[in-house]
Amino acid sequence: MYAVIFKAKLAQSDDAYFKTAKRMRELALGKYGCLEFVSVMEGDVEIAVSYWENETQIMNWKKDPEHIRAQEKGRTQWYESYKVEVCKVERAYSSETQTKPSRRKFPSK
Repeated sequence: MYAVIFKAKLAQSDDAYFKTAKRMRELALGKYGCLEFVSVMEGDVEIAVSYWENETQIMNWKKDPEHIRAQEKGRTQWYESYKVEVCKVERAYSSETQTKPSRRKFPSK
């Protein structure tokens, strides 16, 4: 499993930004196999973490025409700066896994 961490400092946000962010989340989850997508904002900083089964899904998501248009708007209009990290999840645990089985599949070593 992989996690994509997106961190951005907003230059400005408007209704179009929030609508686009919602649409990108729906697209990632509904069309490209994203397992989970969580985002938070504090002040002018946004952090979004999405989880994926494999890198192919991530690359397909990155190449989506609607996503490319949103990225361009982000670069030119909404973000002062941003950073994307793609990470391989080696281990994960939580209080939830103590009471119910996890839906996520992890590769065996």
